[in-house]
Amino acid sequence: MFNFCRSHSCGELNAKDIDRVISLSGWVNRRRDHGGLIFIDLRDRFGVTQLVFDPDLNPAMHKVAEKLRSEWVISVRGTVSCRREGMANPKLSTGEIEVVIQEMEILSQAKTPPFSICDENLDVNEELRLKYRYLDIRRGDIAEKLVIRHRAMIAVRNYLDSQRFLEISTPILGKSTPEGARDYLVPSRIYPGSFYALPQSPQIFKQLLMVAGMDRYFQIAQCFRDEDLRSDRQPEFTQIDIEISFSDPEELLPLVEQLLKVVFKECIGKEIDTPFRRMTHTYAMEKYGCDRPDLRFGMELFDITDLAVRSDFSVFQEQISGGGVVKALCVNGGADLSRKQIEDYTLFVSRLGIKGLAWMKLQEDGFASNITKFFPEDVQKELIARLEMKQGDLVFMVADQFALTNQALDHLRRRLGRDRNLIAPDSYEFLWVTEFPLFSWDPVERILASEHHPFTSPISVDIHLLASDPTKVRSQAYDVILNGYELGGGSRRIHNSELQQKIFELLNLTPQELDEKFGFFLEALSYGTPPHLGIALGLDRLVMVLTGTENIRDVIAFPKTQKASDLMLESPSKVSSQQLKDLGLELEEKDIL
Repeated sequence: MFNFCRSHSCGELNAKDIDRVISLSGWVNRRRDHGGLIFIDLRDRFGVTQLVFDPDLNPAMHKVAEKLRSEWVISVRGTVSCRREGMANPKLSTGEIEVVIQEMEILSQAKTPPFSICDENLDVNEELRLKYRYLDIRRGDIAEKLVIRHRAMIAVRNYLDSQRFLEISTPILGKSTPEGARDYLVPSRIYPGSFYALPQSPQIFKQLLMVAGMDRYFQIAQCFRDEDLRSDRQPEFTQIDIEISFSDPEELLPLVEQLLKVVFKECIGKEIDTPFRRMTHTYAMEKYGCDRPDLRFGMELFDITDLAVRSDFSVFQEQISGGGVVKALCVNGGADLSRKQIEDYTLFVSRLGIKGLAWMKLQEDGFASNITKFFPEDVQKELIARLEMKQGDLVFMVADQFALTNQALDHLRRRLGRDRNLIAPDSYEFLWVTEFPLFSWDPVERILASEHHPFTSPISVDIHLLASDPTKVRSQAYDVILNGYELGGGSRRIHNSELQQKIFELLNLTPQELDEKFGFFLEALSYGTPPHLGIALGLDRLVMVLTGTENIRDVIAFPKTQKASDLMLESPSKVSSQQLKDLGLELEEKDIL
């Protein structure tokens, strides 16, 4: 049988290899018949090499080449030759040469693919691409992103190893504990009626490793959350998990900055500036309406409630009297927006729950708008000064409850940044957001919830507020933001068992729930726990930015759809009645409708 082992890949031969006898194996990318000569573009993941079948030199091989079709797998042996004058292809690394074939064997034939493999620019329905993901990877774009993902993981491991961190694997089958999202549950056959939970993160395990004295830990960990999906979220995802003892944020945050600096340099050759900017959570919400602001362009938000209350605009007055706020953003040069464009933006914010979008254009003789008459002249002047408006600018204003107003203006700001080309290509703006609230208030359940997770330590000067006003307590938490994405988050952990138990009690966990869910953890803290802190970086989101895509599925080999289904495996899927019986489970009729 013909030896299909390769002497070279399809991406490395060049003029230095002329006259060498080599062997290649790969897929038929294209076949061209030019007046007797047959040309085959042979492809593997490293590149493309042109093969030549000459009937005068080897009629038998030429006859076999006539049968070849796209995506057939072949192995060849031949001599490297210089392409004829004027026939070089500068787009290929192998474009100076071709291989004249003496021997060939067809290793595998292929059906006609459901979409073209050789045309990377062909727009193919994403559902079809996901169903035939193994073919989509062959097209090249996804494969290139997976290469960047690999380089990022290697860079992370090498850097953290150089900083004396140990990579330690933690269990996948664990215990269901409240961590902010729904767990994926795994029924136990050996313990009928009991369940494992897939980890939402290795949070408890990495803290236990600090109790165990492992001091500096990391892991590139698979995590699972049963939550609603979007373009930058998957039910199973990968995070770079880091934990360190006897340290503080002033050591950890610069270490993470250097880690990201190394990743960007080694993966895409980009130098990023350090140290990163820092911003408190309060400032971020006030000026950008969210805790993950995109700093690649300006357009900050301004609270103008004190000015709006002096207007006669009834919409503003109603919202303010109901406890709402009025916030504004200035669009430099925005007076060029047409009425139709403004109506489109109004419709855009209405989908977020906002009833209206007020606007005024600053022209040579003052504001122009159908609401200008409701604003006294002194209020107009103060508005211009506060927003530093210039002639030709436009101001958008939203009035509603604080959270909804911020959400609407955050989304509007991001869309305006894209629509008006305010974002420089290949720009990377990093930011640390700090001092998050320790708790948020759930108005439906009327209980406190952890803003990050229940193991986050409060800022020491705010601890006294736990008894009187816990929603005012700030946490020692921090998120690293990149171009408007939350790239990762972490915190200083609670290492005092009494304080940890107090936090659990504020979260409305009963003594029985505490014992069932966290009894082992609280006991571990009682055996001498070092101060420790950590962070988890989203590898998938990091690779999204490195590769310039906005779709997280582009950087995962076998992703799920936005409805958490795998079109290739056709999962989730039903299982046999015997499997259910083994697990002691029985489906109700409503479960299988």
